[in-house]
Amino acid sequence: MSTAKQAARAAKGSTTFRRVARAGFVVLGLVHIVIGAIAISVAGGAGGDADQDGAMAQVRSTPIGGLLLLLIAIGLGALAAWQVISALLVADPEETRKWARRLKAIGITLAYLTVATMALVYAVGGSADSERTSQTLSARVMAAPGGVFLLVLIGAAVVAVGVGFIVGGLTRGFEKTIDVPRGPAGAGIRALGVVGYLAKGVAVGATGSLFLIAALTQDPQKAAGLDAALHGIAQLPWGRAMLWAVAAGLIVYGVFCVARARYARM
Repeated sequence: MSTAKQAARAAKGSTTFRRVARAGFVVLGLVHIVIGAIAISVAGGAGGDADQDGAMAQVRSTPIGGLLLLLIAIGLGALAAWQVISALLVADPEETRKWARRLKAIGITLAYLTVATMALVYAVGGSADSERTSQTLSARVMAAPGGVFLLVLIGAAVVAVGVGFIVGGLTRGFEKTIDVPRGPAGAGIRALGVVGYLAKGVAVGATGSLFLIAALTQDPQKAAGLDAALHGIAQLPWGRAMLWAVAAGLIVYGVFCVARARYARM
């Protein structure tokens, strides 16, 4: 057995590490609840950044905001580490399926680390602008040879992630990652998962569509983050009602993440 796998097994067997990783689901839920609350404010006609930036700013504005942001960073960092460990220890006789799972784990890890880094930046008094970052990234990608095609691939990949969430909600695929309790508690968790995954999928898919639009129009300014995607939903016919539904669903997804902290298979 390789040294990396030995270290991974040792970490996975640590009760303390598992508890910290489970706490990561709690803080992930908190971030989504705050984003959903801001999105509800946007749907009602008020301002606010309905994305990770806005969520971090809201958390920092509380009396213990700095401490909470530090806990968010630690929890998500542990959750990212858990994904890496799980990817190292994945066992599957089909090599293709094993690497597909590892690639999925890498994507999730990067997402967790991005939010964790943002939490640390805000914890020390800094700030970030994910929309400007997305636009800058898109401009650099488009400037490279074959950049438009690459940006299409990025947008398509993000949309695919969104579709994956929607499919996971419709098929209740999330049940494979948790030990669903029996009785009313189990029914409640399933309902939270279905609604939350559908809303998360719509939000992620809408974000990916902005990258596709930026590539097709060759305008990197149209590539923006979650906040722009949610504002874009509000501009559609019946958009306000749709945004209310998505915002409420993101809050539900956050509650599901909190429940997942208790029932996740780790």
